[in-house]
Amino acid sequence: MTLTTPVLAAAPLVAGLLGPALIGAAPEPHPGRQAAVPMAAHGDVIEHVAARGPADQRRVLDYWTPRRMSEALPISLLGLVTKGGDLLGGLTGASGVGLAPQLANGSLRLAPVKLPSAGAAPSPAAAPRARHQSSRPLATTSGTRWAVGGAVARTTGRVFLTMSGVDFVCSASTVRSANRDVVVTAGHCVKDGTGAWAQNWTFVPAYGIGGRKPYGQWTARRMFVAGPWSRSADDSYDVGMVALATSGGKHVTDAVGAQEIAFNAKRGGHAFGFGYPADPPYDGRHLVYCAGKLRDDPYGDTRDQGLGCDMTAGSSGGPWMSGFDSATGKGTITSLSSFKYSNDQRTMYGPFLGETARKLFLTAERA
Repeated sequence: MTLTTPVLAAAPLVAGLLGPALIGAAPEPHPGRQAAVPMAAHGDVIEHVAARGPADQRRVLDYWTPRRMSEALPISLLGLVTKGGDLLGGLTGASGVGLAPQLANGSLRLAPVKLPSAGAAPSPAAAPRARHQSSRPLATTSGTRWAVGGAVARTTGRVFLTMSGVDFVCSASTVRSANRDVVVTAGHCVKDGTGAWAQNWTFVPAYGIGGRKPYGQWTARRMFVAGPWSRSADDSYDVGMVALATSGGKHVTDAVGAQEIAFNAKRGGHAFGFGYPADPPYDGRHLVYCAGKLRDDPYGDTRDQGLGCDMTAGSSGGPWMSGFDSATGKGTITSLSSFKYSNDQRTMYGPFLGETARKLFLTAERA
């Protein structure tokens, strides 16, 4: 799939917000940029070394000042399709420079959307509704603040990253793994399709109001995406796994716990999706969830399943859980937030975690 605009986040979307992109121009130097390192392929798994040691990890921690975190942009603005599956295209400059909505097949593409197949029956377009808040978990909701606590409030967090010199935001979750270091997120939160790998990648579990970081920050040491995502930005494989460095001598799952993860699970059923949406009507300061029945991609463009959900940019990579227990906040991750179709803003789609995703996880947990 190449006609995709994925979901990252942190600022409102405004047409022509930052002026025209400079197609083909080289990126401006950006503070904290890492030197390029080679990537290795293992079957359907593509690997990238994010940090070579404590000095690299310290540099990333120092890079993310409160101001940079607050100014990080929606990755959905980043995901503007160009030739060859490079989602960044002509994005240039430092944070906030050179971004603009673009036209694809005659349609204005903003975050997080995917253009449906030609000839597909359109669905009524709808803007996200006002956010909700409930002290009791709801079995069905298109977007409610999670106010119950439990494990999910610790294991889900915000991701801060840099691509082509621009700072962005995503969501992610810890998963139970042999090395106790793995988090799962969207592939486009790790690598720009066939383009660049993310830099300055850091995970903040239980992110809170005012930039609160109750469990600190955890930097990436190795990153993994599926081969079909790296080769052609195939939305059916929009999955990323990241092995984090320890922080204060602790592995991330020892500090915050972890969710289970399952592969080749039965399709359909009921799921809870979590993330940190940051575009209106959300502000990125609260953990939000959607809940409801899963359904297949109506256009048949992907193997993804849809969940009724009005979460906006910033929620990319947030976990979808089956068998979720609202009393404990624990469940089994079977998908994650990936994209929306441009003519249906009320449905989020997430990749089916099949055999390729299983290989991705097994590689990451051995890293």
